[in-house]
Amino acid sequence: MRVKFDTSALGQTKFHQYAIRFIFGGCITVAAGLVASKFGPAVGGLLLAFPAIFPAGATLIEKHEQEKKEKKGLSGTVRGRQAASIDAVGSAMGSVGLLVFALLVWQFVASHPAWIVLPGAMAAWLAVSVLIWEMRLRARTLRRKDRRDPRASQVEGE
Repeated sequence: MRVKFDTSALGQTKFHQYAIRFIFGGCITVAAGLVASKFGPAVGGLLLAFPAIFPAGATLIEKHEQEKKEKKGLSGTVRGRQAASIDAVGSAMGSVGLLVFALLVWQFVASHPAWIVLPGAMAAWLAVSVLIWEMRLRARTLRRKDRRDPRASQVEGE
């Protein structure tokens, strides 16, 4: 799958679906604020790390893909789940990059200017996320090669 920017999804999404995303994200943010006021910003910040939009987004992705298939007279249940799972994998990869961003900011923002630390941490987030994506693609390619040629995975002399 190629990563691309697709604006066609904007026209497929209805206003109430955007509202659901907004409300869910707002609720997570309010909950994080309440937890932070009670237990401190470190604990509240962990809640903010929860991808507030992801659960609503994943259900909308599944619904849109299912509707596309059903318009063509096919059952879209499997395709909808696959699309949502691909989105989940991408979110997990981006979260690893976000962890790197957070660690770099935590380590360096107190001793260095923020205008240097934040862009550097953002570049590290992007680099780690892209690196993980590329590693996944290469691992998938190797698995496919192994499936096509079973002898390729065997050790010589066995």
